[in-house]
Amino acid sequence: MIFIYRVFLPNYKDYENAIKYYSEALELNPSNAIYYSNRSLAYLRTECYGYALADATKALEIDKNYIKGYYRRATSNMALGKFKAALKDYETVVRVRPNDKDAKMKYQECNKIVKQKAFERAIASDEIKKSVVDSLDIENMTIEDDYVGPKLEDGNVTVKFMEEMMEWFKDQKKLHRKCAYQILVQVKDLLAKLPSLVEITLKETEKITICGDTHGQFYDLLNIFKLNGLPSESNPYLFNGDFVDRGSFSVEVILTLFGFKLLYPNDFHLLRGNHETDNMNQMYGFEGEVKAKYTAQMFQLFSEVFQWLPLAQCINNKVLIMHGGLFSEDGITLDDLRKIERNRQPPDSGPMCDLLWSDPQPQSGRSISKRGVSCQFGPDVTERFLEQNKLDYIVRSHEVKAEGYEVTHSGKCVTVFSAPNYCDQMGNKGAYIHLRGADLKPEFHQFTAVVPPSASPNKYLT
Repeated sequence: MIFIYRVFLPNYKDYENAIKYYSEALELNPSNAIYYSNRSLAYLRTECYGYALADATKALEIDKNYIKGYYRRATSNMALGKFKAALKDYETVVRVRPNDKDAKMKYQECNKIVKQKAFERAIASDEIKKSVVDSLDIENMTIEDDYVGPKLEDGNVTVKFMEEMMEWFKDQKKLHRKCAYQILVQVKDLLAKLPSLVEITLKETEKITICGDTHGQFYDLLNIFKLNGLPSESNPYLFNGDFVDRGSFSVEVILTLFGFKLLYPNDFHLLRGNHETDNMNQMYGFEGEVKAKYTAQMFQLFSEVFQWLPLAQCINNKVLIMHGGLFSEDGITLDDLRKIERNRQPPDSGPMCDLLWSDPQPQSGRSISKRGVSCQFGPDVTERFLEQNKLDYIVRSHEVKAEGYEVTHSGKCVTVFSAPNYCDQMGNKGAYIHLRGADLKPEFHQFTAVVPPSASPNKYLT
C-alpha cells in the first residue's frame, strides 16, 4: 500500500497506470481518502472529469476534513463548468490554508468567472445579439510602416501569404490584427454557408488526410504538413476539432487552419470540437491567449466563428466523422444531423452535445460519461447506428491515445489524435489517417512531437 502511494505522486506521467494501481489499492482498502484523492488527480490529468468528481466526493465522504479532497472536487467542477460549486470548495480550502498561493489564485479566478457569468445573465435580453463584425471597420485599420510581416493580397488569402504566415508564426511573431480580422470575417461567412453535416465524395484515385486534435501545438501542425505535404486541391485535409486550448500557440494554429480553409474551401475541411466553445476556451487557455496577443473583441469574433463550424462529415455515404462520438439514444439518423441548428454554444445534452463529447467503451450498452458530459457508447450501439444509416464505420478524435490512434468496436470505431506529447507531458505519439476513395480503408501514419524553439507551459490556462 505504501509503495503504491509513493510511486504515483502527482508528477508521475503514466496516469492510466496510476488509475489502475490506485483502483487495486482501493479494492484492498476502500476507506482510504488519500487513494481516492490521488486517483481523482489521475482522472483529471486524463480529462475524465466525471470520474474525478466522483472520487473527490468519495474522499470527502470518508474524511470531511481532508482539505485536498475539497481542492480536487473544486478542480473537477471547474473543468465541468460548474463554477458556483467549485467556488464553494475553493472557499473552504482558502479558509483552512490562507497561505496557499495556488489555492488563493484558483479561488480568485473562479470568483471572477462566477461574477462574470452573473453579469452576462443580468445584461442578457431577448434582442438579437449583434455580431462583432458589425462594429469593425477593417478597411480603415492601418498597418504600420514598421510591420514587415505577411499581408493578404488585395484582401485575399494566397499560397504565398500562407507560406509567409507559417514562417512568421514559426519565428513566434504576431500577424497584424487587420490580417487576422480579415481572415476571421471571411471564414465566418464561408462556414455559415455550410450544412451541419458536410457530405463529400472521393473518387477512386483520390485520398484525404484526417487529423485529430491539435490543441495549439503549432510546431506539430507544421510537422504534419512537412510529413504529409501542404494542403492543396490534390492533397485535401480534414481536421477533426479541438484546434485550440492547452497548447501555447492556439492563435497560430487556428489562423493557419482558417487560412487554408479560405484558400481551398472545397478541399480543406474543419469540424467543431468540444474545445471550440466558450466555457472550454475560458478555462483552458484560448480566451486568455487571444486577449494577450490581440483583444477581447477578437476573442468574441472567434467565438462567433466557432459556432458555425460543421459538426460532422460523411465520405462516400460510408464513413462518418465527428469529434466526439455517437448518441445517448438510439434512432438518430443522418437526416437528424443535417437538421441541427449549430450556431450556438452546445447544450448539455442531445445530439449536438454527443457529437462533441461522447466516447466509446468496450462493453455493450451505454454508461455515464467519464467526463461528466454526454455518454459512453458500446460496440452494440455503434453496430445499430451504422446499420440503420448504411455506414461502414465512424472516425472520431477527442481522446489521447498512446499510439496516436486506436481501432475499437471490431474495426467500426476509429480514434485519431494528432497532438503528440499532449500538454508537454503525456508522451503519446500523434497520428493522421489516409482514406482512399478506392476502398475507404484507413491507413495510419504516426509521428512524434516537435519541441518548440522556446517551449514553456501554457501561461494562458485558468
